[in-house]
Amino acid sequence: MRKKLVRGLIPLLAMVLAAMTGLAWAQPATVTVFAAASTTNAITDIGNLFESQGKGKIQASFASSSTLAKQIESGAPAEVFLSANEKWMDYLEEKKLVQPGSRLDYLGNSLVLVAPADSQLKAEIKPGFPLLDWLGQGRLAVGDPDHVPAGIYAKAALTKLGVWDKIEPRLARAADVRGALALVERGEAPLGIVYGTDAAITPKVKVVGVFPADSHPAIIYPLALVGEKVSPTAKAFYEFLRSPEAKAIFNKYGFAVR
Repeated sequence: MRKKLVRGLIPLLAMVLAAMTGLAWAQPATVTVFAAASTTNAITDIGNLFESQGKGKIQASFASSSTLAKQIESGAPAEVFLSANEKWMDYLEEKKLVQPGSRLDYLGNSLVLVAPADSQLKAEIKPGFPLLDWLGQGRLAVGDPDHVPAGIYAKAALTKLGVWDKIEPRLARAADVRGALALVERGEAPLGIVYGTDAAITPKVKVVGVFPADSHPAIIYPLALVGEKVSPTAKAFYEFLRSPEAKAIFNKYGFAVR
């Protein structure tokens, strides 16, 4: 009797295990996305939309493009990379860490001077403009120009406009562009240079001036698949980023989709 009972339970257990295995396989796959800090809000919204459509799950890491590129070089398991400038995508491409044929220039942005929301400053940004006088005793918040794309663009613009040498000793160097934005939001810096999209996400700062487009290299965000092997979910998200729905979200946050 006991043997018959055991024999009867075996098929039932097999069915349960099969069902559990099927449920495990049915769980949406996860894709790891490394993206420039300035894209945090847009990528988060796009990732949520991607997940809501049952296409997969997104695990996103946001930081300076230089930091992310170095992490990828060190073996971080990123599959999709959205850089805030071409330099760090070039860096990975030279090391053959970018999937051939997947790189494309995807987004554009602007460079702006921001101040706390209650500032009365109206800046005219032109060659020789009095940025040092506008700072008073404070410092200029920027992403570190030694490696942060927003800071690199800022240095190029300030150099072209002839004020870099005077301003460099007065920089408050942040680890990424969102860090520079936060310094101005908290009133720890009277002025900062960030992307136009960063200024648009917070009521705590206001744009007091826009840098002429010809004062710095074009702000281009390259997109690519990275790593030796890329999952179908990563490829699906890469394609989703180029969809009308994703482009609409980028546009909402002020990015120019190329």
